[in-house]
Amino acid sequence: MHPEIVRDAPGSCPICGMALEPLVATGDEAANPELRDMTRRFWTAVALLLPLLVVAMGDMVPGQPLARVLPAARRSSLELLLATPICTWAAWPFYQRAVASIRNRSLNMFTLIGLGVSVAFGYSVVATLFPGVFPATFRLPEGTVPVYFEAAGSIVALILLGQVLELRARAAAGSAIRALLDLAPKTARRILDSGAEADVPLETLERGDRLRVRPGERIPTDGVVLEGSSPVDESMLSGEPLPVPKQPGDRVTGATLNGNGSLILRAEQVGADTVLARIVALVAEAQRSRAPIQRLADRVSGYFVPAVILVAALTFAIWSAFGPEPRMAHGLVNAVAVLIIACPCALGLATPMSIMVATGRGARLGVLFRDAQAIELLRDVDTLVIDKTGTLTEGKPRLVTVLPEPGISEHQLLRLAATLERGSEHPLAAAVVAGSVTRGIQLGPEPEGFASIAGKGVRGRIDGHEVALGNRGFLDELGVATTELEHRAEALRREGQTLVFLALDRKAAGLLGIADPLKPGAGDAVRALRSQGIRVVMLTGDNRTTADAVARQLGLDAVIAELLPEQKLATVKQLQAEGRCVAMAGDGINDAPALAQAQVGIAMGTGSDIAMESAEVTLVNGDLRGIVRALALSRRTMRNIRQNLLFAFLYNSAGVPIAAGVLYPAFGLLLSPIIAAAAMSLSSVSVIGNSLRLRLAR
Repeated sequence: MHPEIVRDAPGSCPICGMALEPLVATGDEAANPELRDMTRRFWTAVALLLPLLVVAMGDMVPGQPLARVLPAARRSSLELLLATPICTWAAWPFYQRAVASIRNRSLNMFTLIGLGVSVAFGYSVVATLFPGVFPATFRLPEGTVPVYFEAAGSIVALILLGQVLELRARAAAGSAIRALLDLAPKTARRILDSGAEADVPLETLERGDRLRVRPGERIPTDGVVLEGSSPVDESMLSGEPLPVPKQPGDRVTGATLNGNGSLILRAEQVGADTVLARIVALVAEAQRSRAPIQRLADRVSGYFVPAVILVAALTFAIWSAFGPEPRMAHGLVNAVAVLIIACPCALGLATPMSIMVATGRGARLGVLFRDAQAIELLRDVDTLVIDKTGTLTEGKPRLVTVLPEPGISEHQLLRLAATLERGSEHPLAAAVVAGSVTRGIQLGPEPEGFASIAGKGVRGRIDGHEVALGNRGFLDELGVATTELEHRAEALRREGQTLVFLALDRKAAGLLGIADPLKPGAGDAVRALRSQGIRVVMLTGDNRTTADAVARQLGLDAVIAELLPEQKLATVKQLQAEGRCVAMAGDGINDAPALAQAQVGIAMGTGSDIAMESAEVTLVNGDLRGIVRALALSRRTMRNIRQNLLFAFLYNSAGVPIAAGVLYPAFGLLLSPIIAAAAMSLSSVSVIGNSLRLRLAR
């Protein structure tokens, strides 16, 4: 509930009194010391409570055999003997937290529990040892002073039961992280320099190690396939059950499941740098964050506990003045019932439990939320702004067209382009270089004076010639006429090709056509989003004709093309100024400003680290259908939180007046403190149970 509280050892939160969660997740479901302690106290309380109830209710048995054997005074002494361990040792953690809440000036549920139990037990102790100090208003018609050891003991046992159930449920909510960590194998099969193979602990792996993965084994760490081919089950990243074929040169992710082939791979990321480790870290951080909606519960809780104490005091005063005999005894019992039933545990758990379960569920679906605020904001998104290259498309463009101008050979054009692009990190540059290598073209020397202009192109000198490569606008800035090439370029753009122009010594030398296939599932994702009322807008630095071709295939609502990075940012701001709640999906460094500006930034896990650092949501494997999953999970989570808050508010709103005795004048009904304790525990467990339903959300 309060992630700002950090301690170097297990303990309870000084604000709410609940147990602190481990900051660093582990794959071992280690023994929970608080759960073990609460369980031991609960069963001890139950073992003593059963005979205590028999003794306390002896007068209700027909013939009253116990009353004949034990007079009232001795029965009270026996009840004191049985109740003392329950109301002291078993209830001790509640008293500690109650005292801490007062000392820290942060009244919470344990303030009410500690006050209620101590009042009921302390009164009964004094009534047993010193009955003469009580006035007539505390005495029954026969002159005895009633005691409430069974009520105090039952309250403690029932609250302990609630704590045990709550701790078990919280452990279940955190099972997503353990399940993810359990996917990773404990050892890897390292290929030594001698060719021998040895199984080594996973933590001893280093970058560059060659590893063998046999059929049916989990891949030990992130790497690149060197030899072999095999289908790999990546459902832990994508939620999709279909395996993905892997061949030499393909990247693989640690903890994914190898199929029926044998692979040799080179370790690229190990330890905390692996995708799995980063997922776990992000999920743990998100689970510790606070959603804005929780502020409502915080504000209510801040006034609620003092108000309950005031209501309990008024209840005692009113019953003592106007209630039936013994008036003060009735006042005491009803005041204790008010204190116990009003514990705001359900209210405090309503939001963090849902967030904890939802972030874990999202991680299993390949959707990582940076924090709880991202879950809440995503629900309100009505416009999705999406990048093209690497987001809607695979981001692995291929060179498909080479059109030189007269006097320039295809070989010469491609050699100049690939030599220049060798110094660029742009995906289109990689396609040009790869295309030249495939065609067996020998690259020239390193270009002199190489310069890369973001969103435009590259330039440099090769073999004494000035060479420039980029979009039409870039060549226009250099004063290069591209009119003749433009006629042929338009037809290629309509086929969805991205074109780059090459200029040699300030004259147009030709163009290259690069095709970037759409990502599998991109069309399904766009259709699903539009069916939910989300407006999908594509922003791209590519040519409008090429962008329109992609938009037609996907059925997008709008396309804005030929944008520089700062223009993407300006477009997001403009949409926000129109009153739209904008989510931006992208994968590149040039998308980072727009991702940061949008209400919700969505980064492709296959893209740049800067994009992921700027975003609130990361799709681990870059599958756009993850956006649909994230949106659905956001809406279900917020609906779940509202259900929890509504239940908690209604429970406390109805429970306090009933415990105070508002039904007594009309119906003669009073709420026993025992029933109040059972209801309080049940409310907390109900909220947790409702939150855990998110684990099964489709």
